Amino acid sequence: MNYSKINITDIANGPGVRVSLFVSGCRNRCPGCFNPETWDFNHGEKFTLSTISNLLSALDKSYISGLTILGGDPLEPENLGVVTQICKIIKTINCDKTIWIYTGYTYENFKDIELLKYVDVVVDGKFIESQKDISLQFRGSKNQRIIDIKATKSTGDIEMWITKTDKI
Repeated sequence: MNYSKINITDIANGPGVRVSLFVSGCRNRCPGCFNPETWDFNHGEKFTLSTISNLLSALDKSYISGLTILGGDPLEPENLGVVTQICKIIKTINCDKTIWIYTGYTYENFKDIELLKYVDVVVDGKFIESQKDISLQFRGSKNQRIIDIKATKSTGDIEMWITKTDKI
């Protein structure tokens, strides 16, 4: 798996200060995507043991809330195995850190994958330029959902992640 970049202090892709890993490779190729360079599976650098070591070191800071993996698309078959292992390692070492995944695929199409054992929140759905709304928290278009994975697995129904600023 290749990755485009790692942001060690990101406040745009989930709550709190987070570490964000931008993986390479995406077949959705959404018009208006904010990161089209990550569509190419060969873009960036190879993810190595050194990379996971750097991620773990960045996540070890007390002010870091967790890890966000986006891209590209973490759920592309070429990325899924490595992304699953990253999340498993992180949850094994520090289960207090939350893990968010952004994907252009919808939950109904990947709800049974192993990765979800280690993920707290998934932002799903393609970015749709005609539904773009810059006032939305942690997502780019109105069709995208912020899904609380543990609550969803518990109830069997899709449960949305809700912030204090959301209107109920």
